[in-house]
Formats: sequence, structure tokens, C-alpha cells
Amino acid sequence: MKAWPKDSRWWLLFLRSMSIPAALQTLLSRYSLGVKHLVDPAPDAAALQQMAAATLRAPDHGDLVPFRLAVVQGEARARLADLFANHALARGKDAEGIAMERERALRAPLTVAVVARIDLGHPVVPAHEQWMAVGGAVANFLNAAHALGFAGKMLSGDKARSPQLISAFCAPGETLVGWVVLGTPARPPRGDARKDNSQVLSYW
Repeated sequence: MKAWPKDSRWWLLFLRSMSIPAALQTLLSRYSLGVKHLVDPAPDAAALQQMAAATLRAPDHGDLVPFRLAVVQGEARARLADLFANHALARGKDAEGIAMERERALRAPLTVAVVARIDLGHPVVPAHEQWMAVGGAVANFLNAAHALGFAGKMLSGDKARSPQLISAFCAPGETLVGWVVLGTPARPPRGDARKDNSQVLSYW
């Protein structure tokens, strides 16, 4: 196997060895897909390791890694369903509403909790930059899932602010951001959902 050159140009050679248009097309074709359109199989342990590695390539000032991911599978799915049901009960929902919330926790082939670890007192990296790193990590996680043939969506809502759910997923000082639901897409995207680039790109 040929070794990489020992100068600063090695990364240019690496990039040229890749199919940049194909990689870009993968990014441009990603879309969020709701849980009702996700089926088995979900990402396995090897795929999750690759997706986690992608989160660490997101911009992260100071390399703080202000996030972590908690996979909900096996018996943990039943515990999550209980927590969702208890949250519905605390909010005054009837038996049907409670059952719906319980089922909602079990609907996705795989659920991954996103937990932020923001250091509010960091002397160099302000909180908003740490939050940007969290968002970039989630984006890379979903982009990697898409590149591997899966689909998913980030979900939050009032459950992410539930004291019971926060206590279940977070250590002191952490924030429950929400959950990424993952699986195999049961249908293709409906048309071209791309938005107008002029909404976000301008010249100053």
C-alpha cells in the first residue's frame, strides 16, 4: 500500500482520489423522513460506529465534543415507552393518548437520543459555538445514515423538556436535545424538496 506523502499536500491527493460530485450528490439528495415511513432494517452496530465517526468531523471549536449519543434498543425501548406514557399521563392525556405516546416510542426501528454537554463557563468557546457543534454533529450523523442507505429525522417537542426524560438520559449539566429516529426508507422522497439557495446565500 502506497504511503501518504509527508507534506501538507497529502489531503489534496486524498480529495482528488474521491468522487467529489458523487459525494456532493449524496448530500444534496438527503431528506428527513418521518417515523411512519421507516422500516427495518435499522443501522447495525457497524453502521452506527461509522455514523458516530462522522459526528466527530463536524466543525467543533476547541474540539470540545459537546454532545453524546445514546442508542435506545432492546429492553431500553420498553423503558422509553414507559417514560413517554408517564409524560402523557402527567400532561393529562386520556388512556388513548397515553397508549399513543407509548406506541410512538416503539414505532421507529431505531432511536438515538442526542444529549448536549455545553460548558457555559468555557474561557474561549462561547455557548452558541458549542451549540453549533451539536447541530453540525447531528447533521453529519444523519448525512452518514443517508450515505449508508438509511433515513431518519430529528424529533424533540415537549418530551425533551420532561424532567423524567431528562433525568433518564442526562447527567447533571447536560441537556436533552431530542431523538433521532432511524430506519430504512419505505418510500422515495416526494419530488424535489430543495429550497431556493438565494434564501441563504448572498454576497456582502
